[in-house]
Amino acid sequence: MDKVIVHKYGGSSVATVSRIRRIAGNIVRYKKKGYDVVAVVSAMGDTTDELLTLANKVNKNPAERELDLLLSTGEQVSSAILAMAVQNRGYPAVAFTGFQVGIITDSAFTKARIMKINADRIKKELKQGKIVVVAGFQGMNLDMEITTLGRGGSDLTAVALAKSLDAEVCEIYTDVEGVFTADPRIVPSARKIRRISYDEMLELASLGAKVMQARSIEFAKKYGVRIHVRSSFNTKPGTIIMEEVKEMEDIYVTGVAVDKNEAKITICDVPDKPGIAAHIFSKISERNINVDMIVQNVSRQGYTDVSFTVSKTDLSKTVEIAKKVAREISASDVIIDDKIAKVSVVGVGMRSHAGIAAKMFKALANNKINIEMISTSEIKISCVIRARHAEKAVKTLHKAFELHKLKR
Repeated sequence: MDKVIVHKYGGSSVATVSRIRRIAGNIVRYKKKGYDVVAVVSAMGDTTDELLTLANKVNKNPAERELDLLLSTGEQVSSAILAMAVQNRGYPAVAFTGFQVGIITDSAFTKARIMKINADRIKKELKQGKIVVVAGFQGMNLDMEITTLGRGGSDLTAVALAKSLDAEVCEIYTDVEGVFTADPRIVPSARKIRRISYDEMLELASLGAKVMQARSIEFAKKYGVRIHVRSSFNTKPGTIIMEEVKEMEDIYVTGVAVDKNEAKITICDVPDKPGIAAHIFSKISERNINVDMIVQNVSRQGYTDVSFTVSKTDLSKTVEIAKKVAREISASDVIIDDKIAKVSVVGVGMRSHAGIAAKMFKALANNKINIEMISTSEIKISCVIRARHAEKAVKTLHKAFELHKLKR
């Protein structure tokens, strides 16, 4: 085989026939440069959302197995159409579903994890000179059931295939030119970051930056897969996601992210005794629900309130569990708050710079933005605020940390 390159094209990149033709041209250009090309595609445009809407019209709480069967069709359509477009340019191409190329997952429907990949079929087609197009976002469990990898799962498909094929680089094509210091739709002065560490990108992705799926970055870091995030609509260099290097530590904040897709649940009057918290969160974990922030109030007369945040997509399931657990432990009430947002600052330089938290809190306070919950790690600080202040908070923090001047 020649040197391998993996491309991933997001929903906006394959939204129309003209865009698919443009992508086919880009793939052929790489083929002419001597690369073996594997292209991973998302569903066209808003197809996934449209399929979800269709499902909800017949069942407000559809079974996750059937939901995966339905949602996987979107990527199958775009993979077949792209392969046809490449063929129309005179180059042999073949389209596959995720399970046809040996992507084996666990059985956690709607958010399955990849267990292994058998890339022999792809390698065979590449040796025959074909361009391979793979439907992203999907795989198959050991019971031969179709599974999906969660929203943004095509990123994970691409990164995993890049690892399996020992690709030179995994290029993620999207509707923006790379990773920015903030969402440029909120902050017009946001700067494109030329190089960003896996850890910073992982934090930004998990904190609301929608450029890439967090799990795909986690996978890339584990296996050292080099990623280049770039635009589908021009040939400008984008952002390289890579191992951390020394000069990255000189900049203490790299980006600001906001997530408006979280909700807060509070279980009131929880008995303050050992084992209660473990009971609550083990029940939630059993349903494959990821809990983000957790705050337990100071005990009062043997009782306390426990608040935590989850993705809005998991809210109804979590509330059902929380109410059941509240009855089991004799708690008084379950309160739901879906009018929150999480704003975060991220940077590997935080490890060696003091005063970042104080500067963040002061900037928010000066703009009358109240903080309800706080979470920190070595390289990030997150605050839960009212959703109505989300964009104001991003602009405030971008200006406070002078990210419009960032050069990296």
